[in-house]
Amino acid sequence: MPDLSGQRILVIGGTAGIGYACAARMQDAGATVTLAGRNRARGEAAAAKLGAGLVIGDASEPAQAARMVAEAAEAMGGLDVLLSGAGGDPMPRLLKNIPIEELMGDITRSLAPVILPARAAYDLMAAKGAGCILMIASDAGKLATPGEAAIGAAMAGIAMFARGMATEGKRNGIRVNCLTPSIVRGTPLYDKLMTDPFAGKLFGKAEAMAQLGVAEPDDLAHLATFLASPAARRITGQTISVTGGISAI
Repeated sequence: MPDLSGQRILVIGGTAGIGYACAARMQDAGATVTLAGRNRARGEAAAAKLGAGLVIGDASEPAQAARMVAEAAEAMGGLDVLLSGAGGDPMPRLLKNIPIEELMGDITRSLAPVILPARAAYDLMAAKGAGCILMIASDAGKLATPGEAAIGAAMAGIAMFARGMATEGKRNGIRVNCLTPSIVRGTPLYDKLMTDPFAGKLFGKAEAMAQLGVAEPDDLAHLATFLASPAARRITGQTISVTGGISAI
């Protein structure tokens, strides 16, 4: 396991699913971890289970995203790594079924809570000349799929934001990478998708292509822990798929 001893890590969206798995794996690797989420009851339960810190707020709101990052950094005595993966639970919808007045809301709800905390953390890391930012998007940002026009736009936005931030951030010792799963078993979103008539059919076909096995939260957690560690000190600006073979892009 990579060594994260001494690393202070904030996990946005860390109270459940992929984020929680990443937080647990990073803590096992020696890091001090703070979780961030919107639901206080779920957050307190997750933080108590891990023995981690907790900040509560809505990462899609600029002021709250900045506050959560600042509170976590103050509580931990600094911030070395940010994992930003609070993109919510977007449901696929064919574009013809998305009213025009709802389109930008669908995109923003997935995009904003991932990139705003990253922007807030950037200044803290630049000031000390070091840091690692990891963002979680999905392969919908790489491969066009029916029903994911809005989701794909948001995910492509996250990936490109990460790449642009990496290009600028390297001057200040900041590494930025993006993880892009497809369907991930063992998450609240998986259960929601697979019980939906349209999404279940869409992702049922996707699962059949995962000949290496459908991804699970711990698959993302192992990768995130490696990317956060000194072993990945030369890796930045990458968008890495974790799909079990659903895609090869």
